[in-house]
Amino acid sequence: MGTPLGDFVRAKRDSIQPQSLGLPDRGRRRSPGLRRLDLAARAGISVEYLTRIEQGRDRRPSPAVVHALADALSLDASERDHLRYLAKITGGECSAHTRPAPAPRTVRPSVLETLRLLEPGIAVVTNRLGDLLAHTSAYESVTGAAGLLDADAPNLTRYVFTDARARTFFADWDDIADEQAFDLWRGPSVENAEWLTAQLAALAGPDFTRRRNRHVVPRRGVLRLHHPSGAELRLRRETLELPSDAQQVVVLLPADDSTAQAVEQLRRRPHRPLRAIS
Repeated sequence: MGTPLGDFVRAKRDSIQPQSLGLPDRGRRRSPGLRRLDLAARAGISVEYLTRIEQGRDRRPSPAVVHALADALSLDASERDHLRYLAKITGGECSAHTRPAPAPRTVRPSVLETLRLLEPGIAVVTNRLGDLLAHTSAYESVTGAAGLLDADAPNLTRYVFTDARARTFFADWDDIADEQAFDLWRGPSVENAEWLTAQLAALAGPDFTRRRNRHVVPRRGVLRLHHPSGAELRLRRETLELPSDAQQVVVLLPADDSTAQAVEQLRRRPHRPLRAIS
């Protein structure tokens, strides 16, 4: 049985063309990408040890080996962070006392006060699972009509994969789906991510599972929305991490004048004040 770490290393190896690393083309192969022999040589480890890592038979490679694999695969900063994270959870995923469980939905009063100070801006408190925990009235103006906030405990990841309206609302639905699937690796805890993953795997089917297991670190660009009112919105995303809470404040900023005007019109419609979702 494989591990998240082994799956990621193998997926990256398969995606690399030897020529891009200055290695000779060794002719046709049964599988694409970089040979284990070449990756092991670049990382300074044996082929047998690399095979054990990829197949999940070695779950605790040293930090030096993880660093060497990152160098050998020419990972960028985001991919290196992901590799280190996978090494951490792979080494501890066998602990028997953890059980799948939903993440806590409590938002500290000082975070709620910070959100109030961001009014009339578009902002939301969330976590890597996609739970929407509190938001400004402007966030509701932008997303509410598309049904994102309809559930008692709204969750962006569940909405993206199980609500047909999401495919119209998000102009770049494929990219957003990749982002949400990838972020489950960074959930508040392993057991929280397993809880939501088990739910979505049954509801969303193999497309969700495939996206989650690709381990492709997303490039988060401008968020493009087809608002039900007919407005086309382009929003820049700024994320303020709250490490001690395993939460984030995400602020959406108009990327152009037409979006700013459309958002202002949406704000003028009747709306509810700042909402904390218990």
